[in-house]
Amino acid sequence: MFEKVRDIIVDTLSCDADKVTMEATLADDLGADSLDAVELNMALEDNLGVAISDEELANMKTVGDIVNYLEANA
Repeated sequence: MFEKVRDIIVDTLSCDADKVTMEATLADDLGADSLDAVELNMALEDNLGVAISDEELANMKTVGDIVNYLEANA
């Protein structure tokens, strides 16, 4: 699951794959703003078929948060 999420993050945020780790924060480490978060959510939904509510998305600070949510809800 991490590899899929990493690839989607790299494509959506145009960031370096080496920076995308389970501990990487979306805002501080990967430079994502609120618009990027919305785009990332749409890309995850399109690619993985899992919708993340805005409330849940707001609580996700790291790549690991996203991976753990998707593993629990996919």
